[in-house]
This record gives sequence, C-alpha cells and structure tokens, in this order.
Amino acid sequence: MVGAVLTSDTRNSYLCANKRLVTTVGVENLVVVETADAVLVASKDRVQQRSEALLHHRVNRPWGAYECVDEDERFKVKRITVHPGAALSLQLHHHRAEHWVVVKGTARITRGEEQFMLAENESTYIPVGQKHRLENPGKTDLELIEIQSGAYLGEDDIIRFDDQYGR
Repeated sequence: MVGAVLTSDTRNSYLCANKRLVTTVGVENLVVVETADAVLVASKDRVQQRSEALLHHRVNRPWGAYECVDEDERFKVKRITVHPGAALSLQLHHHRAEHWVVVKGTARITRGEEQFMLAENESTYIPVGQKHRLENPGKTDLELIEIQSGAYLGEDDIIRFDDQYGR
C-alpha cells in the first residue's frame, strides 16, 4: 500500500494513492492505482500495462518535479518545481528551445558562459543548442513555467554535461 490508503477486510491487493484517498472494504486480489490522470481498478490476474502507467502527469525527479500542463506537435508547457538548494543538470537540447518564467522564488540560471538570477515575474530564453542549468539558491521551492518549442520535444533530447545526481 502506497499513499493515502484505508482498508478493511482487504487481502492480497496492491493499492496506490497519489492524490486522493483510496479505500477498500471486503475485497481481495485487486490492483487499485489512483493518479492525477486516471484510476485503475483491476483483478490482479488481469492487469495489463498501458502507456499511462509509464507517462504520468506529474514526474518526480531528485531535484523536484514537473507537470505537463499542455502540449501539441511543436510546443509543450510544463510547471516545474525545484527544491531549495537543488539544481538540474548542466545540459543542452539539439531540437528544442525553452522559455522560463519564474512564478515563485528565485532562480539561478546558467546560460552558456553567463550566470544570472531571476526573481518572480522575470523570464529568460534558452536557444536550441545552448548549454544551460536551472538552480534554486533559495530557502523555499522555486516554481516556474517552461515553454518548450521545436521540432522534437522528447525527454531523450537531453545531453548532460554535469549532474549532481549521477544521471
């Protein structure tokens, strides 16, 4: 059992609640998974994997998390949260540019050879092929909106040069 789960007379079941309370009474051999995107209730012997099991609305990372807010063929909008003292890897993308808008907290930005700070309601642009890093030097969570644009927006278009999490 994972998350906010209450059971009564429940046996041989897997229950996972990400946002809402999941409660079972008098059941057995079930898989119940609640996410922001969907709720799965299935017999344990009939569970099949769908792409939603791999591509979640909220993705946790060692530095914080991101949520995809909207996307289409040539753009993607994410809400990114970076924990205090955490940093994303020094990276670049071959196929996408990024626009960052700080909505809460303070961001330290590395873009090429320059390093600068952004406060709430400030923004920056990261061109295709530009090395960059996002850090939270503050004492509260940093929240920003990232707008990606380009011909390819997959998560595998990341070339990492330095990563404190060993990825």
